[in-house]
Amino acid sequence: MKSVASHRRPSLNGDDLREMFIVGTSWLEMHVPSINALNVFPVPDGDTGTNMLLTMREALSKAQLVPGNSACQVLLAMAQGALMGARGNSGVILSQILRGLARGIDDKEAFGGKELAQALEEAAQAAYKAVTRPVEGTMLTVIKDSAQAASKVQAVSGPLEILETTVAAARESVAKTPYLLDILREAGVVDAGGQGLYILLEGALKCLKGETLEEAPAVATSIARKEDVRIPASGTYSVSNVQHYGYCTEFFIQGKDMAIDNVRERMTQLGESVIVVGDEDSIKVHVHAFDPGIALSYGTSLGTLYRIKIDNIDEQHQEYVEKGGKGQRPLPIATVVVVNGDGLVEVFKSLGATRIVHGGPSMNPSIQELWRAVEEVPSGKVFLLPNDPNVILAAQQVKGLTSKELQVIPSRSIPQGIGALLAANPGADVASNAKAMSEASLRIQTGEITRASRSTNLYGFTVRKGQPIGLLEGVLVANGGSTSAVFKKLLSQMDVKEGSLVTIYYGQQGDSEKANGLAQWSKKNFHGTEVEVIFGGQPSYDYIISVE
Repeated sequence: MKSVASHRRPSLNGDDLREMFIVGTSWLEMHVPSINALNVFPVPDGDTGTNMLLTMREALSKAQLVPGNSACQVLLAMAQGALMGARGNSGVILSQILRGLARGIDDKEAFGGKELAQALEEAAQAAYKAVTRPVEGTMLTVIKDSAQAASKVQAVSGPLEILETTVAAARESVAKTPYLLDILREAGVVDAGGQGLYILLEGALKCLKGETLEEAPAVATSIARKEDVRIPASGTYSVSNVQHYGYCTEFFIQGKDMAIDNVRERMTQLGESVIVVGDEDSIKVHVHAFDPGIALSYGTSLGTLYRIKIDNIDEQHQEYVEKGGKGQRPLPIATVVVVNGDGLVEVFKSLGATRIVHGGPSMNPSIQELWRAVEEVPSGKVFLLPNDPNVILAAQQVKGLTSKELQVIPSRSIPQGIGALLAANPGADVASNAKAMSEASLRIQTGEITRASRSTNLYGFTVRKGQPIGLLEGVLVANGGSTSAVFKKLLSQMDVKEGSLVTIYYGQQGDSEKANGLAQWSKKNFHGTEVEVIFGGQPSYDYIISVE
């Protein structure tokens, strides 16, 4: 990649933007583990850094397809790519920041410091508009503070000085986030999304100043599929216009002292849509690759593979294209649900879910995946159930992308999604169903038991890494030496009354005998309740508990 130290000139163009964001994304990728570790709650789904990285990869893949060096065209392409590829709340907000930048640059082939400052103001406004209830002390605050700092010096500064001011303000804003959000201060962390945005901007500044990053060339080549994009030393790009999907490959590696960062880096070299989560003993891998055998062979070199799943995405896509969406029985109303875990998938199918989008904690689906599912179901009326608080914002963006009558039921957990589906009435209209489903989901209490991903002090609890912890509606309420002890503490804090239905979904590492033992304890200690035990197969969470 060519040096951009010469960009101390008064204006920048599209080529400059591509280089800046490639280096910025490389810098972001190098910091993904530390950003993910900033998750407030010590649960194994702190994936803010991963979501922002995957969003930026999609943005850059579109930018590399733009001919010429028009700044506005590059930013428009990035905004569109980021929107479709956005994952999680942080990815959606990042896509809106890029959208605001594109709007601020307007139709300019190149831009100076004043235009950059104005574009940052547009970016902040777009980010705030994307969130129904903006919360200060998040990445929203960071982009706002950065834009305000840039606007104060725009009259006398070029692009380099504006970006230097922006990055300095972003760093200071991130440091202040714990003072704006009590939960951050108690957990002893800064906001993960804000930190990710700061790192991205800092990387872009490093590029503009001509500074080099360690491993930057290797990381940069992984931004898009290596079969499609070549980044020669000259810094020019050669991009194939042929779309390929390959194989969606998922598997778990059971091993010892595995380096998760090395696994993630290797998978990134092999394909796209990479998600690698877990710890040194158990790692889950998701990758879209043209040769799944290479990924599997690498996995076997580290340990034992299990729960291997390979789907031919090309074949699935071509089959749908050939049918043109026809040949399927039209439905009055279709349902698209986000869920992960073999048992939970079967539960949702048995309740009539039309389409399953595999995802959830640590594996947030992109807006494009949600949109494609909505488009492919055989109905013009669709309900979309995200079943995760970090997927709701992405789901809501699909409404602006489809011509179908789409209702997003804001289910925040698997039990809420199940409750919503049970309340659906095929004979009722969309509005009545949406109201009934949303109300039904709110009558469900959700408890979750997992293992702490890090040691922390929170809500009066001293938690050690690896210790079982219990969450009630996403909030830490119990810890202990065993999952059984935590289960009992957690259920005792849930609203279990006579006549309540308690459902225990045990995870992929769970034990039906232990789950049934907990069910018997629940019946004995909560008289008049009905208790069910169901295999969920969900990763990371030993038990998901539903109380209705």
